Amino acid sequence: MKFDLNRLVRENVRELKPYSSARDEYISDGSKMVFIDANESPYSNGINRYPDPQQHQLKTLLAKTFSLSPANILLGNGSDEVLDLIFRAFCEPHKDNIITMPPTYGMYKVLAGINAIENREVLLTESFELDVDKILESKNSNTKVIFLCSPNNPTGNSFSGIHIENLLNNFQGLIVIDEAYIDFATKSSWLNRFDQFPNLIVTRTFSKAYGMAGLRLGVCYASEDIITILNRIKPPYNVNELTQRKALQMIQNTALLEEQITEILAERDRMVRQLAEINYINKIYPTDANFILVKVDDADKRYKEILESGVVVRNRSTQPLCDNTLRFTIGTPKENETLLKILNSL
Repeated sequence: MKFDLNRLVRENVRELKPYSSARDEYISDGSKMVFIDANESPYSNGINRYPDPQQHQLKTLLAKTFSLSPANILLGNGSDEVLDLIFRAFCEPHKDNIITMPPTYGMYKVLAGINAIENREVLLTESFELDVDKILESKNSNTKVIFLCSPNNPTGNSFSGIHIENLLNNFQGLIVIDEAYIDFATKSSWLNRFDQFPNLIVTRTFSKAYGMAGLRLGVCYASEDIITILNRIKPPYNVNELTQRKALQMIQNTALLEEQITEILAERDRMVRQLAEINYINKIYPTDANFILVKVDDADKRYKEILESGVVVRNRSTQPLCDNTLRFTIGTPKENETLLKILNSL
């Protein structure tokens, strides 16, 4: 069956005429112009003008980096806005449904609730892998999107490429692969496979490897047709001027990025080795992310002890399949050493 994107788009979105801002109608080519078109303050302070609503410089840089077209890219106020736009463009409230695989990133379920969309949950297997048969059994004609977080949060593992391809080939809705932690993984990204899979969307964030969590910048990569639909409903100036400037600066500093990723990976390996020597840590789960999930004897007790020693970790015991687990983000070598000393002292 040929993939039909138009079938997935909400009727009101299909018929919507998007808002056209002043900066959409006139795109500066760098020429010196007098701007009296957008009712802005004329007094220059660096932020008195509206930002580029399509973030052309950022998209051009990202497109070059990943061998894509700027037309394959949408930027958002954090990846949560990008995910919300997907719900609002393709999922009809009180009618459609999505499928998620707990334990996973909690915002998929929250956004489903906000948008009045049924969330059908199919648990991962005991080894935190996709149960493809159960996922496909759970879909119906109103299933619009399947959300996959790979590497997954909070488990840290990447999903089998064969399993993901199976879903892409056998589901006529959209499959969103959230690659927030891909920079720490050994498996390849899905970024350059849109020609092969027209129902594929890849989301990423600049909060993790790029170290820009405070900027709130997320990115969506997909076919030009999907990006066109999402652009139709996005707010006109959703990524502010300061974020665009700082992101351009940070993204171009590739040497610093590579140095920090290398150190995090080395520290991750060191932490895994040393955590294995602590007797109340019963299991260390494989990780492709910048964190490690471990099973301990009593997560509530250990969490409280670690917190009282001045370090904040995450207790993930409330998540399915994650009884008595703690999640440790990889910090600086000094921060990691502090955590290890505390763990060894308990």
